[in-house]
Amino acid sequence: LSPVCLGSLRRAASINAEYMGKAIPWIVVGDENYGEGSSREHAALEPRFLGGRAVVVKSFARIHETNLKKQGMLPLTFAEPADYDSLQTGDKVSIRGLKSFEPNKPLFMVVSSADGSVKEIKLNHTFNSEQIDWFKSGSSLNRMREMNA
Repeated sequence: LSPVCLGSLRRAASINAEYMGKAIPWIVVGDENYGEGSSREHAALEPRFLGGRAVVVKSFARIHETNLKKQGMLPLTFAEPADYDSLQTGDKVSIRGLKSFEPNKPLFMVVSSADGSVKEIKLNHTFNSEQIDWFKSGSSLNRMREMNA
């Protein structure tokens, strides 16, 4: 079961079907060492295929973070891990800073809560320039195709 911005707990498959049918992009919010044991690329490919855009966590398993980048996902970490605990079921989020996305420059998650409050959470990333090109192209394979066209 997964808490989502719909404000309820439901099975991930049912959420994915609804979001895909309505073309609603979504993100994963997770805790420590996200992706541990998921070194295969399929674990990163599936969220992107199902409409996922970013994974925001306290920390990543190293190989999984790289695989997410290759698939065109945004693996991001909370600059302040305690910000994870401030998120609630029903929050709606957007990522700010992508137009000027570059290495060593943080991004921000704007969180709108059901009570009308809005907060901004600083997010870190480990993208280099080549990996940012992967993201902008949708994946590393898309970038290779563009370069060889």
